[in-house]
Amino acid sequence: MRSSLAPGVWFLRTFSRDSWFRGFILLLTFLIYTCYHMSRKPISIVKSRLHQNCSEMINPLNDTHSLNDTTWCSWSPFDKDDYKELLGAVDNAFLVAYAIGMFISGIFGERLPLRYYLSAGMLLSGLFTSLFGLGYFWNIHVLWYFVLIQICNGLVQTTGWPSVVACVGNWFGKGKRGFIMGIWNSHTSVGNILGSLIAGVWVNSQWGLSFIVPGIITAAMGIFTFFFLIEYPEDVDCSPPQHHAGPEESQDNPEDPGDSSYSHRESSCSKEPSVEPAAISFLGALKIPGVIEFSLCLLFAKLVSYTFLYWLPLYIFNVAHFGAKEAGDLSTLFDVGGIIGGIMAGLVSDYINGRATTCCVMLILAAPVMFLYNSVGQNGITSSIVMLIICGALVNGPYALITTAVSADLGTHKSLKGNAKALSTVTAIIDGTGSIGAALGPLLAGLISPTGWNNVFYMLITADILACLLLCRLVYKEILAWKAALGRNRGYKEI
Repeated sequence: MRSSLAPGVWFLRTFSRDSWFRGFILLLTFLIYTCYHMSRKPISIVKSRLHQNCSEMINPLNDTHSLNDTTWCSWSPFDKDDYKELLGAVDNAFLVAYAIGMFISGIFGERLPLRYYLSAGMLLSGLFTSLFGLGYFWNIHVLWYFVLIQICNGLVQTTGWPSVVACVGNWFGKGKRGFIMGIWNSHTSVGNILGSLIAGVWVNSQWGLSFIVPGIITAAMGIFTFFFLIEYPEDVDCSPPQHHAGPEESQDNPEDPGDSSYSHRESSCSKEPSVEPAAISFLGALKIPGVIEFSLCLLFAKLVSYTFLYWLPLYIFNVAHFGAKEAGDLSTLFDVGGIIGGIMAGLVSDYINGRATTCCVMLILAAPVMFLYNSVGQNGITSSIVMLIICGALVNGPYALITTAVSADLGTHKSLKGNAKALSTVTAIIDGTGSIGAALGPLLAGLISPTGWNNVFYMLITADILACLLLCRLVYKEILAWKAALGRNRGYKEI
């Protein structure tokens, strides 16, 4: 029994046990969302295979296409001149469904057990991802099939993000949230990299397997999640995290984690239903200071990020003239940069205690870097590698910070007065608004790219600048908070 142990021994054992469970939850949720992103990536790799120049390939003897047809090896219906618009429609079937479903998903995520919700979502996501690939083996050539599968997949994938952020928020307190979540959020880039590499194995042969294999892995991870996910520390008699802010951090600073002044649950480990607060309403979540600004900022930041996610391999394929597999492999460097950028953003924002300022500075730097990448990034393999990593870090850094640490900060805002159930809804609102941008970006890229890739990059730079401008008020408030803190410190020294 605990009472029979010396206080020091009991503390060490409890700390070790709590740390082990927190590490396990961090790893498990990391793997869960890695699978979600891994299943989204293959479509960007397979695009160059669905429509390609077949002039250098040998036409089969029994083929009915004319000798002058250079797209006979493409996959109908993407073998026509409007293939970019059709591919854009497939992308947006997923992204629009994801954006719409995200606003609803957070509400369900607060009211349903996260373990069941996540497991069901992963199983269905694995099913629909595999069904897209089975279109190859079933020889399906109608657009509506691929669009319908993408709509269904987009809806079920909304189960992922609000749930994993809420689960991590249940286990981790204020602490170094930006740094921890910056490392944890690399699952997005790791999933993209794995999805690219797995899809690249079969893209030039049986491209259907590029979807089926990630789908099977995602479904298997859903089964694992059902058996091993632990929603709350209290479920295994672990200590709940502390979210209380110190007196020096009680500024009216919406994006400051110091505003996280609530107790996740009662200080005891009891989970009495009667003491649990009611789930927050959609409008109530919107009233939390900073939610609207960060949501709109993420809309434009995600527009840029997802345009790269869905169109970068095709851009490299067309501009640098690499093969489909080589273009997919090279595009993973953008995600490597994203890992670096997410960790740096979290670390810096923790150190300076300014989420909005960190995002704003990275967005300002991203605009000229994107221009340089389009201008000189394809002049050589070395410049392409360097520019892709830098571009990935600056584009994905703010996106990663807003969807993780900022969402958790706002979901535990002092105005909630202890309502820990708001985290899933706040996360869904922020990421759902961002997903509107994620849908617009690839759609605009598909419409603009026939006029030239330069125009696509001008669109991305414009979106990046708009994202930066939306944070100006919050940056100003952070600067005021720093001045106030500096004034207090000087006062203490004078005393």
